[in-house]
Amino acid sequence: MSRTDPESRAVGALIRWYGREGHDLPWRRTRDRWAVLVSEVMLQSTQVSRVVPYYEAWMSRWPTAADLAAAPLGDVLAQWQGLGYPRRARNLHAAAAVIARDGWPPTDRLTDLPGVGAYTAAAVRCFADGEAVLPEDVNVRRVIARRFPGGWPGTPRGRGWDVGQALMDLGREVCSARAPRCDDGCPLRKGCPAADAGVVHEVTPRARRQGRYEGSLRQRRGTLLRALAEQGRAPVSADPEAAESLVDDGLAERRGRSLVPVASAAR
Repeated sequence: MSRTDPESRAVGALIRWYGREGHDLPWRRTRDRWAVLVSEVMLQSTQVSRVVPYYEAWMSRWPTAADLAAAPLGDVLAQWQGLGYPRRARNLHAAAAVIARDGWPPTDRLTDLPGVGAYTAAAVRCFADGEAVLPEDVNVRRVIARRFPGGWPGTPRGRGWDVGQALMDLGREVCSARAPRCDDGCPLRKGCPAADAGVVHEVTPRARRQGRYEGSLRQRRGTLLRALAEQGRAPVSADPEAAESLVDDGLAERRGRSLVPVASAAR
């Protein structure tokens, strides 16, 4: 595609916007694969502002995959407490064990790591390796659906990292789902087919609705995990269904009538 093509000019405008407006986040100060993987796992279904303190504490304690692999899973889950979706911590611990033992898998097989799907693999390739691969989370998909309905026009050579971060910031801060700021500094407003036609909301990909958190099994599991982190045990009778679910997922162990933290170290 020619650099004078309108779509290419739009990509250039996006990169320049990010240079001015991009957020300074701790995981953007490194190209270390392990640090990027940790940040991406934490950011799954979790707001950036919540992740920052957890990420900084985590990387201070376990700066390498080998450090995390050597830690007992119970300590890992306790450190994760409050971030939600604790399976992510268990999978990250398992991935660390693989990396520490075998090294990183080939780029085209990053999804062999426990808990690493297509999106997370693309994020590692983009944000650690600098490849021109788009990690398409909900924010990126929304921007592309609205501004580039014919598909992404292409990433300039050597700008994969900038483009990936720019699309995420734009989708989160400007091209948001409910209140897009189309005429308030959006670098992609000129030539945006959705904004021009007034169909921004109509063409927005529908997000999967989460079930109600209050009273859900997810909340009840979190309550038991918090008790394990703070008190070291919890009675199974407090919530038998949630307790069984945690044991089945390898996030806790049952000893008699009590639920206790998992004690197994990585092998």
